[in-house]
Amino acid sequence: MIITHNLGFPRIGVQRELKRALEAYWAGKISADELEGTGRELRARHWNAQAQSGLSFVPVGDFAWYDHILEWTTLLGAVPARFAQSDKSDVSLDTLFRMGRGRAPQGTPAAACEMTKWFDTNYHYIVPELVPQQSYRIARSYLFDQIREAQALGHRVKPVIPGPLTWLWLGKGDAYNSVNDSAKLALLDKLLPVYQDVLLQIKALGVEWVQIDEPILGLDLPASWQEAFPRVYQALANSGVKVLLASYFEHLKDNVQVLQGLPVHGVHIDLVRAPDQLNDVLAVLSKDQVLSLGLIDGRNIWRTDLDQASALVAPLLAQRGDRLWLAPSCSLLHVPVDLEAEQDLDAELRSWLSFAMQKLDELAVLADAVSVAPAQTTLAVLQRQRVALQAKAHSPRIHNSAVQARLAASASLARERTPFAQRIAVQQKKLSLPAYPTTTIGSFPQTAEIRVSRRDWKNGVIGDSAYQSAMRKEIEHVVRFQEKIGLDVLVHGEAERNDMVEYFGELLGGFAFTQNGWVQSYGSRCVKPPIIFGDVARPAPMTVAWSAYAQSLTDKPVKGMLTGPVTLLQWSFVRDDQPRETTCRQLALALRDEVLDLEAAGIAVIQIDEPAFREGLPLHRADWARYLEWAVDCFRLSTGGVKDETQIHTHMCYSEFNDIIEAIAAMDADVITIETSRSNMELLGAFEDFHYPNDIGPGVYDIHSPNVPDVDWMVALMQKAASRLPRERLWVNPDCGLKTRGWPETEAALIKMVSAAQALRYT
Repeated sequence: MIITHNLGFPRIGVQRELKRALEAYWAGKISADELEGTGRELRARHWNAQAQSGLSFVPVGDFAWYDHILEWTTLLGAVPARFAQSDKSDVSLDTLFRMGRGRAPQGTPAAACEMTKWFDTNYHYIVPELVPQQSYRIARSYLFDQIREAQALGHRVKPVIPGPLTWLWLGKGDAYNSVNDSAKLALLDKLLPVYQDVLLQIKALGVEWVQIDEPILGLDLPASWQEAFPRVYQALANSGVKVLLASYFEHLKDNVQVLQGLPVHGVHIDLVRAPDQLNDVLAVLSKDQVLSLGLIDGRNIWRTDLDQASALVAPLLAQRGDRLWLAPSCSLLHVPVDLEAEQDLDAELRSWLSFAMQKLDELAVLADAVSVAPAQTTLAVLQRQRVALQAKAHSPRIHNSAVQARLAASASLARERTPFAQRIAVQQKKLSLPAYPTTTIGSFPQTAEIRVSRRDWKNGVIGDSAYQSAMRKEIEHVVRFQEKIGLDVLVHGEAERNDMVEYFGELLGGFAFTQNGWVQSYGSRCVKPPIIFGDVARPAPMTVAWSAYAQSLTDKPVKGMLTGPVTLLQWSFVRDDQPRETTCRQLALALRDEVLDLEAAGIAVIQIDEPAFREGLPLHRADWARYLEWAVDCFRLSTGGVKDETQIHTHMCYSEFNDIIEAIAAMDADVITIETSRSNMELLGAFEDFHYPNDIGPGVYDIHSPNVPDVDWMVALMQKAASRLPRERLWVNPDCGLKTRGWPETEAALIKMVSAAQALRYT
């Protein structure tokens, strides 16, 4: 029987049980033992579900309390000195949490480690901090404990660990100037013995196969990194456990040469994102090595064309026999858990979808479909898949002729804005802002009362009038607070919004929504991506009434708050029947209408957030230019109709900007606010070297940590920024929205932030 396996499974639980347990533990409402109990229950449930789907192996080690790279970093004992970790004691769960979020029930608060995006996904990982003198050791036993846990439940396990080269590539430190700094490879001499010990301990537990993830094979690697692969895997070859080297998210391209003669027992490749790499990989693998085919999409939620997949697998199976394995393209971490939790979803649309559990079912069907005698149940499932895919392709609900006609004529809407130097003078005359103007990124804390009001309104418990009254009360509270503490450009707080993407999707045509389609973003933060299944249109204004009401309460400018076209695209599950560029342009046109309506309503400052701008960047540099061209064009399409006196802001966070700074400048936003607090203003180097011409708001404190920043610390950060950029171009703001924070810490932090700005004005 053909081997099927999975690269990883969602951790959070179908009802976000992990999120609730984590937040209860952090708040002191449950004990560490109770938290650990939730983890055991979730792992057992997920292992059992995967085994029952027919997998030959279940993955172990893919569960993480915060993020899988942070888990591995703590196993290696690579804990920064500020967390006061003893070189002899095990790293505790509270230390892991302090590294991820700056605070835990036990241990002294400290600055959290930097966080950034996992390749081109909306998942975030905690960046390993590398220092030349770092020593490594097995400092946590979680992986071995979980192997024993799964084996005790009767499962055949395949541990999953990050590869040493990927872990180093992702790491950063003062001694290492860039993500691909070859100097980091010198750390391998200390790192590889720990990997050897890990594999030996895994072997001692009776494990046959281990999956070592090296997704950097989907990047453009310098020669020094390519040349390190044989050395690394030769060092790991004598552990006695078989190694499946896993790559995903992209085509191996030049890195395929790395596989030639590499001493591993098998290789996994992503044939969803890069189907044309198959022959190149086959050419370098030996007949004895396993080839694992990633054929079920681990990144999107559409059903697989199993006929197409079967046609690819059948001849390979005849050639390679039991050395051909089948799997999803990557970890299923990036999709919701179970479509069975979506009984209220439109039946036709539901028939087109596949979540994590359904993807494992598809995998089982595919494996049986290519067998000598497929079961009758398999043949019936294949027929249902064909019918669903045909219905999707021809459904009239997907296509909107008016949207398509407008898109065809949209080239005439693009225009160059007046040069920034002229615009900013007009805007300053209108806004009369002080030096180091202060603002926030948009959202304010979403209290339990806000969520109850929104839930009751959606469930029909309260009517439109009562809901609007509740939201207006909260908006007035937010505006009055901002006035009281002296912020210069206010926001309405976004009380009415469940999520910065889902909110807009609910008001746009071509979108659909789930009830429980949660996906982990980082730590306990989960999002519920909307589904773009058809052409996108804006039936009516989406934010104008809320923003106009907020502006009516104050003489200070209130920002209109929108999510940009690229972020709406990236943070949704996007239709797969047309280019993503086309869908993005439809989104840009819808937002353009909203921008012009906000301007007409008297909103003088409009922020269009694009935190996913870099996330959409292809992993191979050769593909960058085309993406950046249309991504910039979509942003400018959404803003291109405004007058000079209307100030356009954008926001980006938790990404590396150095190599796309020219494209960011080409967006031509009047003000960009960026995350720089966790990286100690490191990102400003790109803006300085490039001589970025427009205004910049480098985030002065980390909103993802509950720690309240000191005034002196924020002043020092801004002084560091002012030493690199013109002070008249600098804004003072948090590094991201405040939705996930509580009011007490928000009030304290913003009061101190305003004090920091006032101190800066007199220095």
